[in-house]
Amino acid sequence: MDSSSFTDRLKTVAQTVEKFVENNLIEKEQRDENLRKLAVAFETFLRGEREQNSAAHSSGGTNQPLDIKVKVHEHFTGELPEYKSEHASGFDVRAQITEPIVLEPGARALVPTGLSFAIPSGYELQARPRSGLAHKEGITLLNTPGTIDADYRGEVKIILINLGQTPVTVNNQDRIAQLVLVPVLKAQLVRLDELDETARGEGGFGSTGKH
Repeated sequence: MDSSSFTDRLKTVAQTVEKFVENNLIEKEQRDENLRKLAVAFETFLRGEREQNSAAHSSGGTNQPLDIKVKVHEHFTGELPEYKSEHASGFDVRAQITEPIVLEPGARALVPTGLSFAIPSGYELQARPRSGLAHKEGITLLNTPGTIDADYRGEVKIILINLGQTPVTVNNQDRIAQLVLVPVLKAQLVRLDELDETARGEGGFGSTGKH
């Protein structure tokens, strides 16, 4: 091979390499530009969501009711529960019993409400104590907050306990608890041998002090 032929082939190889590098740089720049556009679009979307939620909150739009189907059992009497004020978090459920229940101090009872709920997926109903009963009578819920899962279709019953000093009588139609509709997040558990370190570490049960 003479020197001119070698030079020509060398030029061809150089041109090929140069073209390859140029194309890859263009592809990288294009990828970077696409990622930048995607990031901008995502930030714009998030900003719009925040503005929409803020506007909805200002106008009271976040308090729009969610339909929940309710089954009324045979022993249920009275009207369906309802919220007692515009911004109330929960609605009261009543005792549906044929005779009074006397709760001695320290005693507990399972009290039927006569209601079953078809809760939408992604939510739960939480059963919580009524503040008036807790303050005046020492009556609370043993497993507060009690969770009513979205796939549970049985009758809701309330576990009352008397933490007061005197017996308390629960009568038919007494309001015994409040139910609050709450969104639920699912966790994806990831098994590890070690967790990341924090300043607190394993400190618990009063480790931060009393005051």
